[in-house]
This record gives sequence, C-alpha cells and structure tokens, in this order.
Amino acid sequence: QVQLVESGGGLVQPGGSLRLSCAASGFTFSSYGMSWYRQAPGQERELVAAITSAGGSTNYADSVKGRFTISRDNAKNTVYLQMNSLKPEDTAVYYCKTARIWGTQYWGRGTQVTVSS
Repeated sequence: QVQLVESGGGLVQPGGSLRLSCAASGFTFSSYGMSWYRQAPGQERELVAAITSAGGSTNYADSVKGRFTISRDNAKNTVYLQMNSLKPEDTAVYYCKTARIWGTQYWGRGTQVTVSS
C-alpha cells in the first residue's frame, strides 16, 4: 500500500533552516508529482510547493518563494523541502502528498515545524 513518512521537523529559531524529507513506498514514485502542504492551528491546509514526476518543474506559494526549495530523488523515493530564512508564521504541521494515483491522493501523517525564539 502507499505510504508516505515525513521527517525532519522540529523547533528552530527565526532565520534558521530545516530540511524536511518524505519517504515514499508502495507505488512507482518516479511516475507521480509530489507536493508539500502545511496546516497551522485554526487554519486550512495550504499548498506550499509542488514538483513534477521528473523534477523538471516546481511551483511555490507566494509566501515561501525564494526561501523554500522542493526537490526529489527518484532513486531514493524521497521528496525534500529545504526551508531557509524561517519565520514564526511558517509554524505548522507539514504534510507531503502524492498526485492522484488511480484517482486517489495520498497523504503522510505530517511533521511539526515550530519557528520560535
């Protein structure tokens, strides 16, 4: 079955960096686009960044452009989110998600990112 496991979250000071990873299994990873979402307390889940199956195209939310970078390693079945210049408003649970696989999108369980001094 499809599994997505996020890691790399934690507590970081404003201006710091974190690198999130999402390890995928149960499907042909290299055939599907992947994305990162986040959800802060009391807010709706929002798209942060997305990447195509081969990694040739990416897109970002305006709020993270120039600070976050999404990438993938298809040999390792892993998608990454490098987050630099973190701000308190980046505090959220971060989730990775697959593109539709036979009509279904799959989510990981999320990893907490807290930006605070």
